[in-house]
Amino acid sequence: MTEIGPWRKSSRSGNNQDNQCVEVRLNGETPQVSDSKLPDHRPILTISAGSYRGLLEWVKDASGQ
Repeated sequence: MTEIGPWRKSSRSGNNQDNQCVEVRLNGETPQVSDSKLPDHRPILTISAGSYRGLLEWVKDASGQ
């Protein structure tokens, strides 16, 4: 059976009271991304580990980190 991890949000989201952020979790070894604004009927984007690493690199480059 595949273990699905908890949703996690960036520490940079701080104490976002509106709970409006992008969250990620692992479904086994596969990253999943979702929008926390839609907790009950949220669309879940399942992507490859390589695509997720590419997304993280792109975000870091765009933010200047």
